[in-house]
Amino acid sequence: QVQVVESGGGLVQAGKSLRLSCVISGRDFTIYAAGWYRQPPGTERELVAAIDRNGRTNYADSVKGRFTISRDNAKDTVYLQMNSLKPEDTAVYYCTSGTFIGVNYYPNSRWGQGTQVTVSS
Repeated sequence: QVQVVESGGGLVQAGKSLRLSCVISGRDFTIYAAGWYRQPPGTERELVAAIDRNGRTNYADSVKGRFTISRDNAKDTVYLQMNSLKPEDTAVYYCTSGTFIGVNYYPNSRWGQGTQVTVSS
């Protein structure tokens, strides 16, 4: 079965950077897309960024130009580089394995435990 393990969260000041990592095991990582979601306190989970098997990416408008998603197929790992962090980026961040249908990403793996990102002003 698919296992998802996120890491790299922490407490940072506004304007700083963090890089999140996610190892996805239990399936052929190279043939699936992957995505990062986040869930701020008291709100629903939202898609932040996704990357397909060929490296094509898409981003939520709120993070365009600041966040970069990438993948290392040799390590079964997807990354989220987060620059110029803002207090509103504070959330639990989750990654998933999934697929693209057209331009839309759909997760089809279990959720990991998430990693907390807190940005202080």
